[in-house]
Amino acid sequence: MTAIGAAVLALAGCANPIVNTKETDQQTASAAPTTSSVRPSNDKLVNAFDYYLRIDDTHSGYYFTSPSGSWRCVIVPRTWAGCQSTAGTGRIGIAGAPQTVTDDAGQSVAPNAVVVSTQGDPAFAAVPADQVKQPSGTTKPLPFNKILAAAGFRCNTQQEVGISCVSEETGKGFTFSNTGINWQYTDVP
Repeated sequence: MTAIGAAVLALAGCANPIVNTKETDQQTASAAPTTSSVRPSNDKLVNAFDYYLRIDDTHSGYYFTSPSGSWRCVIVPRTWAGCQSTAGTGRIGIAGAPQTVTDDAGQSVAPNAVVVSTQGDPAFAAVPADQVKQPSGTTKPLPFNKILAAAGFRCNTQQEVGISCVSEETGKGFTFSNTGINWQYTDVP
């Protein structure tokens, strides 16, 4: 058996935390798997009820805008969360966005939103404006350094960072501003 094969068997078994190597006769403890103990904060939550709008028996959402009003966002319960520019240009307006994405009909179109679903990776997307824009009334801004946690998602706005949303089920999310995007959630400090 080769040294690599022995090491693979030792790691695969995981019954013994001691690993013997051929380089020395000494035993060394294997490193514990690294896990993040950082959990999203809850001390800066807003009342989700203040952002909720029920449209009919099958359509509802948590609607908010950025404090500047430049972005409108929605959390569609247990389905997806996403944001669009309110500029109405038809393009997302984030540096580094692709020129085209594939829409639901399989067509190549300009991206106009950034989204994260309950399952799956966050991405640029083409989303009809009526799915992100609150259908009636005035959309409430989500204040800087506040968190809207609802229906399997959490989103926040930060002055220096931008807008960030995450699927609480997968931990996958995004953080963006006009200057770029990062494909992970950034919690409020």
